[in-house]
Parts: sequence; C-alpha cells; structure tokens
Amino acid sequence: LQRDAKGQYLFDLLCHHLNLLEKDYFGIRFVDPDKQRHWLEFTKSVVKQMRAQPPFTMCFRVKFYPTDPAALKEEITRWKSPLQIKRDLYHGRLLCKTSDAALLAAYILQAEIGDYDPGKHPEGYSSKFQFFPKHSEKLERKIAEIHKSELSGQTPATSELNFLRKAQTLETYGVDPHPCKDVSGNAAFLAFTPFGFVVLQGNKRVHFIKWNEVTKMKFEGKTFYLYVSQKEEKKIVLTYFAPTPEACKHLWKCGIENQAFYKLEKSSQVRTVSSSNLFFKGSRFRYSGRVAKEVMESSAKIKREPPEIHRAGLVPSRSCPSITHGPRLSSVPRTRRRAVHISIMEGLESLRDSAHSTPVRSASHGDALAGPGRGGRADSSERVAVIADESYSPADSVLPTPVAEHSLELLLLARQANGAPCSIEEEKESEAGTPAAEAEAGELRALCPGAGGLGPAQAQQVNKFVLSVLRLLLVTVGLLFVLLLLLIVLTESDLDTAFFRDIRQTPEFEQFHYQYFCPLRRWFACKLRAVVSLLIDT
Repeated sequence: LQRDAKGQYLFDLLCHHLNLLEKDYFGIRFVDPDKQRHWLEFTKSVVKQMRAQPPFTMCFRVKFYPTDPAALKEEITRWKSPLQIKRDLYHGRLLCKTSDAALLAAYILQAEIGDYDPGKHPEGYSSKFQFFPKHSEKLERKIAEIHKSELSGQTPATSELNFLRKAQTLETYGVDPHPCKDVSGNAAFLAFTPFGFVVLQGNKRVHFIKWNEVTKMKFEGKTFYLYVSQKEEKKIVLTYFAPTPEACKHLWKCGIENQAFYKLEKSSQVRTVSSSNLFFKGSRFRYSGRVAKEVMESSAKIKREPPEIHRAGLVPSRSCPSITHGPRLSSVPRTRRRAVHISIMEGLESLRDSAHSTPVRSASHGDALAGPGRGGRADSSERVAVIADESYSPADSVLPTPVAEHSLELLLLARQANGAPCSIEEEKESEAGTPAAEAEAGELRALCPGAGGLGPAQAQQVNKFVLSVLRLLLVTVGLLFVLLLLLIVLTESDLDTAFFRDIRQTPEFEQFHYQYFCPLRRWFACKLRAVVSLLIDT
C-alpha cells in the first residue's frame, strides 16, 4: 500500500478480486494493539488508521445486514451473507429456539452436501458438523430429520436464500454486540440491527427501539447517551457505560453509520454528526457510503452473467475426513475451531474484564488447549449443558465472539496435522529469527513508512491535544473578533436602536468610552499617521 492510499481503494480492490458488485453491505474490520475493534474508514488513509506495526491484518465481513434477503440480486452476495450469519450462529450471537436452530442447521447442511443419500450419509452424519458451540443428540437427530424429509431437491442457492430469510426473522439477526453496563451497574450488550437499536441482558432482549424513534446519539468519555422520542411526545434518554473511551467512541460511530444506512432515503441527507453539543468540543463523524434504499435500487439494475461460485464448505467438520466428495476447506479457521472448545464460562469471564467493544481473545490461547489433551476434551464434553426445547441459547449469553478475529485465514487444519506450530504466535516466533523473515520485515517497513518516532498511542494522544488547543484558540479569537465588532458599532456608528441606546446610556459604558476607548482610539490614530508618513517618505 502507498502511504496515502485511502480505505476506499483497498475495499474496491478486494471487491474486484471477489467479483462482488453488491459491496455496500460489507466492510473491513481490524483490531488495534489495545484489542479494540474498528471499521476501516474509506475516506481516510489506511496506513494512518493503523496503530500497529506492519504487516496489517484485516477482516472482510458483513457490516450492514440486508433487511430483505430477497432483494439481493446476485447469488454470490447471497452466498457471502450466509457465511457471516453462519459464523454468528457458530459463535452464539444468533440466538433462537431449538426448532429454529434445527431448521437453520438443516439449510446449511443442504447447501453443503446436497440431498440426503443413504449410501453416502450414514447414521449420525449430522453429528460430524459443528453448527453451534453446544450440541445435543436430540438436536442432531432433528437436524437430520429436517434435512432428509423437508429439504430434498433444494439447490445450494435456494437453501442459502431460505437460510437468510429464516435468520432475518430472529430477534438477534444482525447483532454485533458491544459490552456495556447500565446505570445500575448490570452487564448488558448494546447492538444495532437493520430494524433498530437493541439492548440485551443475558439471553433476553430488554429494549428494542426503532430507527425512526432514535433522535440523537452522543458520548462523553465512557458514557454513551441514546435520545429516544416515542409516542405521545414521550422523550427518553438511555445511558450506558462502555469499558473504555475508545470502545464508547466505536459504539457511537457504529450507531451513526447504522442509523444513516437504514433510516435515510438518500445519501445526500447524511450530515456530519458531533458527539458534543459544543461545536469546538468532542468528535465529528460522517457516514460516507450509500444508504440501504440506494443500494437496493442499484442492485436491481445489475445486468451481467452470474459469476461462478466455488463453494468450499459452509460448516466445519468435527472429524478430519469430510463426508463430502473430495477435500473440503472449512470456512472457519483452525484458531476459531480450537477456541470453541474453550469453556463457555471462561469466555464469559473474559467478556466481563474486556476493555474493547467485542472481546477478542489472543491467539496464544492454543497453549492452554495443548496441555489437557484428550482428558481436557472429555471434561469439556461432560460440561455441555442440556438444551431446552423452549429456547436455544448456543453460548449461554456469551454474545461476542470469544476468538481472535484478526487471525483469519492464516492457518488450515491440515498444517496442524503436518506438525505446524499450535498457535499463530508460535509460528511467528519460529519464523522471526530467519534471514528471510528479517528481509521481508524490512521490505514491509519500506512499503509502509512512518512507523518510527513516537509510539502510535503517544502520537495519537499528542495529535488529540494539539487539535483541542487549536480549536480552543480558534474559538477564543473568534469571540474576541465578534466583541470588537460590537464595540466599534456601539462607539462609532450612528445606529440609534433601543438596544444600542440602552447600552450607551449606562454609566459603565460612558466611563469606558471616555476614559479608555477615546484615548486608545487617539493612540491608534497617531500610530497610523506615523506609519503612513513613514511609507510616503520611503
């Protein structure tokens, strides 16, 4: 990347590589050194947004979930979207009843392996796949029953569309949770969906506010404010506390972008939003993309031959050999599959102590899994909870993904079988001492300049301080200029309005006028004449 390359350039390059035209639903996300997640801003330089040292690792994912999956024109878009929703289901973000979970898993299975064939799919074949963090035999039997009897004949494209339509009806569809606390100190998750703002506590949705009811969002430090105007002119202010100011700012930006995308009719209606009531204080942000209505209108005009899709496995298999024909690459990386076997309670504890919007577990968690071995896996299988028929909660209220998202697509399961290091960190360490690695690092530094001097965090703090001082100075000069103009109008003009007359008749103004202003005016006039005469002489 060139130093001045904008985020839009990188995003367009990626979408061109993926042959994706309906690209407005997607985005690029990255994690900074403080484990805080960010969406790449397309109007800013990529290098300047990165606080880490190169090489930069980013993730391509769904940013705005489609409100109507049927409005997606191309099959390739309908294929990318289920990959994201499948991931949400796999990591416990998409909560649903057992019957809905079985239907969703059956749709995935139909898209993955096609129609049921007794010769190819033995008894218990659905148990070979990991759809959710927790499974039960009853749920697996239900998945296989639906796949055998109800979905026969559906093509992968039809199954994916039906999967999208079913997922879209669930309460937590499109949820990207941000851990916060309410005014009582209770843990909660804030999220933005295609239909509005939601607050989740445990597995329950305690608040749902439509986008047309949200009048304003702002933040101050760690505090996030949501202003709501409901029926009968009833106004409500919801207050929540994020773990860090950076997490709160990320939450605010996500809210601004989602409201603009789903609520507005045209992108020309987008306005720059300030996080504070004072124009010289706080952060400013503007959504730079198209809105949902424009995206759907643009999709309807697409006319090209449908691009070829190479499906490479929609669900991870629990066993090494795939039950499908030929080798299959799982869409879930090795680090993610390992992370699912971590105790759910451990994920919950890491969420409580998190200092970022959505917890990101370090890749070094593979060390903890290597120790227990088979015994550890047996213990974890004994701790699996029984799933109730009434409500299926895959992760027991662990909504955020308890894995390192920045480790996408770095390793495959086959490399582990061939003796590769257990974790990404170990592999990086093993390669760090080689001359080739050092040469590559030097090339990366040359390609991405500007990494020296102050540390990224220190440089950002200095920049923020300088900007605050400049804003304050600018406001002060502006106020002094306005006061000077008012003073000149009061003393030198012939305006005789009631407002000016009342001010001129006060004893304080008369004293100021004769004792200070008149002598100061004579002094300025004298100096001005001296300067003019000096210029004439020269």
